[in-house]
Amino acid sequence: MEKTLNIGLVGYKFMGKAHSNAYARLGMFFNTSAKVRMKALCGRDPEWLAQAAQKFGWEGYETSWENLVIRNDIDVVDITTPSNFHKEIAIAAAENGKHVFCEKPLALTLKDARDMQACAAKNGVKNQIGFNYRFAPAIQLAKNMIDGGKLGKIFHFRGTYLQDWIIDPEFPLVWRLDKKVAGSGSHGDLGAHLIDMAHYLVGDLSRVIGISKTFVTERPLVERMTGLSGKAQADAPRGAVEVDDATLFLGEFKSGGLCSIEATRFASGHKNAMSFEVNGSKGSIKFEFERMNELQYFNAEDEAGTQGFRLIQASEGIHPYVSAWWPAGHVLGYEHTFVHEMYEFVEAIAQDKPTCPDFSDGVKCSRVLEAVELSITERQWVEVDSL
Repeated sequence: MEKTLNIGLVGYKFMGKAHSNAYARLGMFFNTSAKVRMKALCGRDPEWLAQAAQKFGWEGYETSWENLVIRNDIDVVDITTPSNFHKEIAIAAAENGKHVFCEKPLALTLKDARDMQACAAKNGVKNQIGFNYRFAPAIQLAKNMIDGGKLGKIFHFRGTYLQDWIIDPEFPLVWRLDKKVAGSGSHGDLGAHLIDMAHYLVGDLSRVIGISKTFVTERPLVERMTGLSGKAQADAPRGAVEVDDATLFLGEFKSGGLCSIEATRFASGHKNAMSFEVNGSKGSIKFEFERMNELQYFNAEDEAGTQGFRLIQASEGIHPYVSAWWPAGHVLGYEHTFVHEMYEFVEAIAQDKPTCPDFSDGVKCSRVLEAVELSITERQWVEVDSL
């Protein structure tokens, strides 16, 4: 008899919509070991919540996450709320025997992230963190190439994540710019993805040093938020911006390679420009998320005179996950990365195998995030393992 997993999703805006779409598409394209049932959507605004539940395909909804986590008909709690709610919901879900998926960053602080990991381990529940970029077929290919030795000894990971959506000083003080809710700005929101990518592709970081800047220190208070955007009245009072607009840091891997990561929301012309390059003794790879089906590969062992970066179109059935979708050349998009990560999460639960990335990866990322913040405060290198 096929196993059924009943999902309870907390949050229904940007990430809630992305996760809802993933669950709805999963059984259509992948042969999963368990059937996913979209049981309940959870949020605070009853009117918006009811509309979202119907639109996204949920069977019902809850206005209280406290009620959701104790329901006997819920097997999985998926958390897409702002970061300040992650710990409380995740721990309550785990203590009630629910498997937990949580968006990144795992928590507001490293201590909270460790508490979440410990609780999940104590209660024996599956846990996964939402580093969805790992699940782009081109990045899966890059991982396979690096692990297979095609780049040789790794010397550099160089990552940038550039956006421009808050350059206007009249853009309101939405929750992502509120330190009490988000924890940090571009560092924890964008930089976290690059830190995880560096860990995933190259290995653990040993030490870091960083710099950050808040370019607009006051903004109009928001009247109502819708996803990443918000509205403010023309004469709205202003509030202090206490998170970073941009953070850059240098790092060294335990393997000896060097790392540089830049995350900013003040790069005009860039909407979601996450990119990285990895350089090794035998070659290099380059990736740009706005061209997410492509991977550029340089093979240093090619014949002299014919060397150069070659373009790999990672949209053939031989590439990870692609065989579930369309014929070769029919490219995939942002939303497919969420389908892939939910596929792996569901399979891990159904087959009782390890999840990846799990809360330990979230803790590892939080440790680097906090080490960078400490280095900025102390204006010196910080050993990651000291935290």
